[in-house]
Amino acid sequence: MIDLVNAINGVVWSPALIALCLGVGLYFSVRSRFLQLRHVREMTRLMREGKPSDEGVSSFQALAMTLAGRVGTGNIAGVATAITFGGPGAVFWMWAVAFLGASSAFVESTLGQVYKEQIGKQYRGGPAFYIEKGLGMKWYAWIFAITTVFATGLLLPGVQANSIAEGLRTAAGIDANVTAAVLAIALAFIIFGGVKRIASFAEYVVPFMALGYIVVACVIVFLHIEALPGVIRLIFSSAFGLDAGFGAILGMAIMWGVKRGVYSNEAGQGTGPHASSAAEVSHPAKQGLVQGFSVYIDTLFVCSATAFMLLITGQYNVEAPDGAVLYTGVQGVAAGPGYVQTALENVMPGFGALFVAIALLFFAFTTIVAYYYIAETNIAYMDRNARHPWMNFLLKLFIIGATVYGAVKTADVAWALGDMGVGLMAWLNIVAIVLLHKVAFKCLRDYEAQKKAGKDPEFDPVALGIKNAHYWEGRAAALRVQNSKVDDKAA
Repeated sequence: MIDLVNAINGVVWSPALIALCLGVGLYFSVRSRFLQLRHVREMTRLMREGKPSDEGVSSFQALAMTLAGRVGTGNIAGVATAITFGGPGAVFWMWAVAFLGASSAFVESTLGQVYKEQIGKQYRGGPAFYIEKGLGMKWYAWIFAITTVFATGLLLPGVQANSIAEGLRTAAGIDANVTAAVLAIALAFIIFGGVKRIASFAEYVVPFMALGYIVVACVIVFLHIEALPGVIRLIFSSAFGLDAGFGAILGMAIMWGVKRGVYSNEAGQGTGPHASSAAEVSHPAKQGLVQGFSVYIDTLFVCSATAFMLLITGQYNVEAPDGAVLYTGVQGVAAGPGYVQTALENVMPGFGALFVAIALLFFAFTTIVAYYYIAETNIAYMDRNARHPWMNFLLKLFIIGATVYGAVKTADVAWALGDMGVGLMAWLNIVAIVLLHKVAFKCLRDYEAQKKAGKDPEFDPVALGIKNAHYWEGRAAALRVQNSKVDDKAA
């Protein structure tokens, strides 16, 4: 099985996808005049704006749900794997794909808001919705929806569960079967509670776990502060093939940096728009900007924390594509969370390995919960009239089963399946947002114009010539009636 999956990944993760991720991010950045720099202050302000409603969640809750999906095992095990097979230079390319990917995250999340629907008592949106409404390609939307249910419901949960099980086994000797059983029970409790419980869970857990992890990383770096300048030089020299030890794997540094960067921050992959579409906002660009900042939190903060802990302590290995050893800092530890546990354990004996295991538990578990929400949203797209409620129940069983399976299987199988799911979604979504990006930038210009005029931006798709944004058309019409009544009273 692993040979077949690796063969598929060789096609999915060809150099074309690497170039596409970087190229599209660069194009969107230039086209938007680098909104990820110009609007950083606005991004942070918008995170605190907005309140939940009966139909939607607040901007911060939507951000937390998105971060629950972005901040996962990729931030710990993924970074370690990228350094193992791409060298320290892979870290730079993770930063590059995060910086450029922030513009891609803005585009896809803004589109998710523009074309969202109210299904039942909840807002739903995502690539399947904007592909159908924006491109008029229902068949393509269904392909994305089916692929996403398959990827997030079956393939990706195993990666997260496997890292949790491995981390707890290394730190506390807990058997993988026990971990699998506990994860299954906890996951069932959350996902059977609906989107509101998912949002509340993410809102409280995600900020706490990310902040705690970053604080510990800062402590590690501070204890080795004299080595920091050398580590930074190593990252940059390795990223461009200038380091004598790692210059021969420049191509691998780029490939693994982008591959793990996309896996970690998910910009352009199509997962972020699902949660962002659930936010209660007055203009799509608001949530687009918030989601752009989420990429920074994921990669520039959390992934960098892992990278610096590994590199500054020397607790990592580097292998060439032919298996030759280029650097050995850790003996007898497979690429993954074990590196990070070893690094912290050497600096903080009796605490380091357990801390990483606990961090993995929170990071990866919240990601599995986010995967369920994404898969559920695509089920809602395919079954808008809720005529087949058994589909959601079946999804719950499948994702619990995938979590148990991933916890007890080897890491190679889990990661290979996860890579396949991420790559397939990325191909389908990036093509869609390239075709639809003009709509997102039209929203950005409208938002900026209203802000310049001193207004709290309100979105009117009819005035902008955007079709099939049915939710917003109804909202804008109701707002016009309300304003007309106010004007009549004033007169």
